[in-house]
Amino acid sequence: MTNLLETIQFGRQSKPPRVLLYGVEGIGKSTFGSEAPKPIFIQTEDGLDEIECDRFPLATKFDDVVAALKTLVNEKHDYESVVIDSLDWLERLVWDKLCQQYAVESIEKVDGGYARGYMHALSLWREVLDLLNVLRSRGMVIVLIAHSKVERFEDPESSPYDRYSPRLHKHAAALVKEWCDAVLFATRKMRTQSEDGGFNRKRTIAHAIGKDGGERVVRAYGSPSCVAKNRYGIAEELPLSWSAFVNALTNNSPTPQTQGN
Repeated sequence: MTNLLETIQFGRQSKPPRVLLYGVEGIGKSTFGSEAPKPIFIQTEDGLDEIECDRFPLATKFDDVVAALKTLVNEKHDYESVVIDSLDWLERLVWDKLCQQYAVESIEKVDGGYARGYMHALSLWREVLDLLNVLRSRGMVIVLIAHSKVERFEDPESSPYDRYSPRLHKHAAALVKEWCDAVLFATRKMRTQSEDGGFNRKRTIAHAIGKDGGERVVRAYGSPSCVAKNRYGIAEELPLSWSAFVNALTNNSPTPQTQGN
């Protein structure tokens, strides 16, 4: 009989990061992924033509994504990072597969409805994450790209408020966010000020800070404005670049911790 005390692991064990980066269109999410070490893209949406990167052909079915991941698992290659771009388009492929499997036209009708389709979708998401876990165990960095949405958050400790979150169904989003080591929100630096709107009314105007419509940054910790977290103790706003993220990992506290939800 195995003595479990002999299996105890000690100390910090550094592994390649699992990163989810989300944000608005055109802010530079795919460029961030292309800056990771020797990346290979699994593209589920068209839009990489202007980015210098290696990529599998555009995936039009869920099975295309699985086949690409299994190729990386089973074949010899020199890639050090895998980038899925994007998760919200991958979710459409997940739903399409379930609709085909159950011969229905909508995810809402899968297995008789009552949100069962979204629960069945989690098994397909776990299939993807399991393959990514294998790649990570072999030293590959994982970068997941997603667009953002504005959601209403019912905070039990305060009044409800709007915040940015990844554009995924809540069940899939919860699974992916928990799996990742860092959930980063890409945005632009802005400042707001109140101006006279006439008729004794005030209006709020947003102004960009920096050039090109505002300095591009990532937020690595959660706040009322966005969903974010990290297990590395990163507590500051970072420039939107892979090198800035890696520098933050290098300079942080050696004791891992989670910030945000």
